[in-house]
Amino acid sequence: MIALVIFIILLALVFDFLNGFHDAANSIATIVSTRVLTPRKAVAWAAFFNLVAAFLFDVHVAKTIGKGLVDLNAMDHYVILSTLAGAIAWNLITWYYGIPSSSSHALMGGLGGAAIVKAGLGSILWSGWTMTVIFIALAPIIGMVLGFSFMTILSWIFHNRPSSKINNYFRKLQLVSAAFYSLGHGTNDAQKTMGIITGLLVTVGFLQTFEVPWWVIISCHISIAFGTLFGGWRIVKTMGQKVTKLKPSGGFCAESAGAFTLLITAFSGIAVSTTHTITGAIMGVGATKRMSAVKWGLAGRIVVAWIITIPATALISAFCYWIIEMLR
Repeated sequence: MIALVIFIILLALVFDFLNGFHDAANSIATIVSTRVLTPRKAVAWAAFFNLVAAFLFDVHVAKTIGKGLVDLNAMDHYVILSTLAGAIAWNLITWYYGIPSSSSHALMGGLGGAAIVKAGLGSILWSGWTMTVIFIALAPIIGMVLGFSFMTILSWIFHNRPSSKINNYFRKLQLVSAAFYSLGHGTNDAQKTMGIITGLLVTVGFLQTFEVPWWVIISCHISIAFGTLFGGWRIVKTMGQKVTKLKPSGGFCAESAGAFTLLITAFSGIAVSTTHTITGAIMGVGATKRMSAVKWGLAGRIVVAWIITIPATALISAFCYWIIEMLR
């Protein structure tokens, strides 16, 4: 049993690494596409602030994921193993095709699918899923509205200034906004893996109450930071160049909009997708130029990936659980 628990914890940290790898695009796409930093320096900058987030925030999101979606009595180590297998498989598939899907929703969908196969629909805590489902639509909309608003305000403030001078100012300010966004990304996404690991420790009896141990917090942030260092370059191209063209001022607005959304939801314990949020913010900034500046066809394909992530990973994890049961 102990060996299996250790293996599952390591697998969870692998998922966390892949989360950082997959979502590196979220943190660095704007700052790379505006050429404020080289890709290598950008991932190092983002990874550092992913790690710093471990020391600044509470674990509200971890509690939502670990005990707010599925009844802990219906969870066991095989459910969690299947959850991670499904989420990792989906991350690798979407990374390969350069689709900026949500690692967070992949994890949640996998947990729901495996739990239903084991204990039925009664194991699902529907109240815990309400805000998650709402924010699948709401998070990118909030990001889009804030990105559009920030860019509109800046355009009005600096409309008489030469664009070259404005972009010089924002090349420096974009370092701040990128750091701010990476803090939000780190505290949201690392906490989701913390919730899974802590749920495992409770279900196998290593913890009596759902309190995230300090070593889980540190190890999850280290894993996601290392994943960010390696970066998912296929998705960087999609996020930073294909959705719309950004200048440093636009990158600053998109990152700031994403960061505000992520930090507010993290403090509220709402598990949102960092991918959805920053994509919406980038679209909002692009729309201030003209609606045609955003490639809405590509955006539509991204939205389709968002919609199918939870059911797809639920099916994959359900299948994994069924295979495990057959082999036991």
